[in-house]
Amino acid sequence: MNQRELFLRHVAQTSAAPLALEISRARGCSIFDVNGKEYIDLIGGISVANTGHGHPAVIDAIKKQLDDYLHVMVYGEIVQSPQVRYARLLADHLPAGLHSVYFTNSGAEAVEGAMKLAKRYTGRTRIIAAKNSYHGSTQGALSILGDEYWRNAFRPLLPGIVHIDYNKYDWLDQIDTTTACVLLETVQAEGGILAPDKAWLQAVRQRCTETGALLILDEIQAGFGRTGKLWGFEHFDVVPDVLLLGKALGGGMPLGAFISNRKIMMTLTENPVLGHITTFGGHPVSCAAGHAALKVLLDEDLTQQVAQKEQLFRSLLHHPKIKEIRSFGLWMAVAFDSFETNKKIIDRLLEAGVFTDWFLFASTCFRICPPLTISEKEIETACSQISKVLETC
Repeated sequence: MNQRELFLRHVAQTSAAPLALEISRARGCSIFDVNGKEYIDLIGGISVANTGHGHPAVIDAIKKQLDDYLHVMVYGEIVQSPQVRYARLLADHLPAGLHSVYFTNSGAEAVEGAMKLAKRYTGRTRIIAAKNSYHGSTQGALSILGDEYWRNAFRPLLPGIVHIDYNKYDWLDQIDTTTACVLLETVQAEGGILAPDKAWLQAVRQRCTETGALLILDEIQAGFGRTGKLWGFEHFDVVPDVLLLGKALGGGMPLGAFISNRKIMMTLTENPVLGHITTFGGHPVSCAAGHAALKVLLDEDLTQQVAQKEQLFRSLLHHPKIKEIRSFGLWMAVAFDSFETNKKIIDRLLEAGVFTDWFLFASTCFRICPPLTISEKEIETACSQISKVLETC
C-alpha cells in the first residue's frame, strides 16, 4: 500500500473526502508535496504558522530544548524554565491584568479551562456565547459553539448556555448576576472574518463589569499579529478578564493557554486542590518553540507589515465572481455565490499551486490567512493564480 492508502485505512478521518495531500516539507510560506510540487500556503495551518514554516530561530529553540529535557512532570508542580520564560514574555506584552498564564495542550483545552475558571470564580453557571462562533470540538467547547448543525448529534451537552447574536445590542440585559461569563471571539473566524463594532464590544465589557460576569475573549485565531495588532482586542480598547490563546502560540508546536490575573486564577488551587490539571500542557518543547516564535514576531516587526499586505491582497483581488471580501488584517474571507462555486475554485487553486480552504460557518468563502512572513511577490503570485482560476470556473 502507498501512503495515501495507509492514511485512509489507519488514520481516523474527519470527512468522507479528505484532501489527502501528501506533504514532504514546508518552508516559509510554501509547502511541498512528495512529488516536489510547491504550493503557496494561504491557510498557515489555520493561523498557526504566523512566523512561517520552519523559521530558523524556532527550529533552533526546539533542537536546544530537545537536548535539555522533554516531559518530566505534570503541569504546574515543578519549575520548567521554558514555561517560565514564555509566561513572562507573554505577560510583558499584555495588559497588567493579564499576567497569570495557564498553559494547555490546545486552544480547545484553554476554552475548557476558562469555562471552569469562570464558574469557580463567580460561583455561577450560566454562560453566554455567540451564534456562528467556533471554540473547539470538546464537549464543553462544543456546548458553546454557535451552530446547531455541529452540536445536535452530540447532545445532551452542557446546560445553562445562551447563544446570542454577535454585534447586536438587544440581548445585553441577559448579562446579569446569574452569568458566569460571556465568551466571545474578538473577531469571529469561522463565521468568515466578522469583526464587531467597537462600541458594541465596549458595551459588552461594561455590562460584564457591572454584573460581575467575566469577559472571556477567544483570540486563538486572532492573536499574534493576525489582525495588524499583537492582540485583536487592542483594536477595540477593551481588556478581557480572561484571554484564550492557541494556534500560533506554539510556533508550530501544540500549545494553548488561558490567561487572567493571579487572584482569579488562584481559585483553581483550592476547594478542590488541583482544580484544573493537565499532563502535557505547556510541554517544554512547545513553550520553547512558542517563545522563539513570539520573539521573531516582535523582533522582525511582522505585525507592522500586516496592513500593507492586507491592502495588497485587496488591490489585486478583483473579479465579477467575487461577491465580497471581508478582511481584518492579514485574514480574509473571499465570498462567492455558493459553496459549489467556492469548492470548485478551491480545488482548481490546489491544482494551480495555491492552498486554501473554506470556513465552517461561511462555506461560500475561501480563506486567506497566510504566514505573516508572506512576501509581496508571493502575494502577487497567489493573486495572479486566483485570477486565472476565476476565469476558468
